Amino acid sequence: MPSGKVSELDLIQRISRKIKNDSSVIRGIGDDTAVLEYSRDKYQLWTADMLIEGVDFTSGTPAKDIGYKALACSLSDIAAMGGIPRYGLVSLGIPKAKARAFIDGFYSGLLKLARRFRVNIVGGDLSHSDKIVVDVSLIGEADKKKLVLRSGAKVNDILLVSGELGGSIYGRHLRFTPRLKESAYLVNNYKVNAMLDISDGLSLDLSRLCQGSGVGAVVYEELIPVSKDAKDFSEALDMGEDFELLFSLPLNEARRLIKSGNKGFKAIGEIRPRQEGIKIISRNCKARELAAKGYQHF
Repeated sequence: MPSGKVSELDLIQRISRKIKNDSSVIRGIGDDTAVLEYSRDKYQLWTADMLIEGVDFTSGTPAKDIGYKALACSLSDIAAMGGIPRYGLVSLGIPKAKARAFIDGFYSGLLKLARRFRVNIVGGDLSHSDKIVVDVSLIGEADKKKLVLRSGAKVNDILLVSGELGGSIYGRHLRFTPRLKESAYLVNNYKVNAMLDISDGLSLDLSRLCQGSGVGAVVYEELIPVSKDAKDFSEALDMGEDFELLFSLPLNEARRLIKSGNKGFKAIGEIRPRQEGIKIISRNCKARELAAKGYQHF
């Protein structure tokens, strides 16, 4: 990497190299949540998401929408692991002039979602800040036999998504429904080999799944479900903020899911050997490399 340039992946790897954990950590940096030893039959899941004014929302975004999204992002991480959310901590940096009004609106949105998914908000922290900064830390749990990582995809698996992609940034990203119900249905009825949530764009998150699993992939343009909110197909590939599930199933399991009649899940491609890279097949049957162009903070 040229001097002076930095990427999000580079920074994460730089942090990861400095950290050494004990055997109670089943999965640390590198997945949607950390996975920790908890009980004989369950793992504990732990995740954190930060939202910053001017990056994740604008100064004009209603406080209730910020509160809703702040918790929804972490709930989506728990869903990606096949887990159930339990407890949340909320930390806020707020300008003094708008503190009371912001807190009232923020918690009306956050607590509405917390009640829906039976999440207990058990504390957090407050600080003065020139801009609004939000951090939600969420604890969940997963049955040991049902935990799903992004590192388990196998060659010949079928790739699927849980819904339409693209155009979320025009408003849906503030009020999306975390796919906890869909995740529970999948892990309770099928053998899911790998899964993550599409937060930064299909192209980038697919590359993360493939990197984590040591595989390649091919997806088909005509199979990718594009939202009516998307202005063009590239937004379905690269825009992000969709928070749909991207997952892989063995062929027989994928056939069974499709035959179940559950129309929310769409097959979009398959897992290939790593040396084949990640490709997309256009509607006119032309293959090209699928560049990871999704959103990155650095």
